[in-house]
Amino acid sequence: MNEEWKEKKSMRELNEILEGVRGRIAAACARAKRDPADVEIVAVTKTHGAEVVKEAWDAGLSIVGENKVQEAAWKKPASVSGPSWHLIGHLQGNKVRHALALFDFFESVDSTKLLTRLNAVADEVGASPHVLLEVNVSGEKSKTGMPLDEVDGAVRTILEACPRVTFEGFMTMAPFSENPEDARPYFRRLRELRDATEKRFGLVLPRLSMGMSGDYEVAVEEGATWLRLGTVLFGERPKVKSVRASADDADAGAGSGLDSYSGAGPTVKVLD
Repeated sequence: MNEEWKEKKSMRELNEILEGVRGRIAAACARAKRDPADVEIVAVTKTHGAEVVKEAWDAGLSIVGENKVQEAAWKKPASVSGPSWHLIGHLQGNKVRHALALFDFFESVDSTKLLTRLNAVADEVGASPHVLLEVNVSGEKSKTGMPLDEVDGAVRTILEACPRVTFEGFMTMAPFSENPEDARPYFRRLRELRDATEKRFGLVLPRLSMGMSGDYEVAVEEGATWLRLGTVLFGERPKVKSVRASADDADAGAGSGLDSYSGAGPTVKVLD
């Protein structure tokens, strides 16, 4: 089986899968009396290679979501140009400078400290980052995101101290459950938080990033505008193995280990 045949077969499969997913999104929009044009897919390519980004772009998906700065550092240059790149995983303060060079949108800003760091570095490099505030609606200790009671303070920080930052809405992740309906109250709470924040601060916040492969239809019914979809589009992720950092990495402060993405790309140190 040659590589060209594999690529055509993969593209055909993705187009068929995407047609089904879009059909379910349209049905969910109909139930909620929404316009399907208001819902976009963020193609989550975590641990997949650059060829998957190309497949997504060729299939009409214009947004790529990555969880880690160090993965995007090798994948974006190796990928097709065109997609908008979103950071959807936790961002460490020491990676902000590199993240600003790679990502168009930051969906997972989870503290006022990170907001001020983003603004300061953006001012230094002339960037204008667009952000969502990630909120831990469920209160699970295992999840990232700011608590509900810190949201107003974060919004005030943006308005009063972060002129470089454009705030566009909120992101959350529902607790894992086999039943998609279990996610509904968390998605509804995020929408209600967005609506209340708009009224309280006189803002227009058009983005709600919520819903993943197992619960995206419920998220659409509750107002999601961005759906973070990976497994439902591309299948199970390649295995990730941990590798020990080199002496140079340790000397530079990279930490005790980096991620090696199943041969899909090189292990890269990314430091601020």
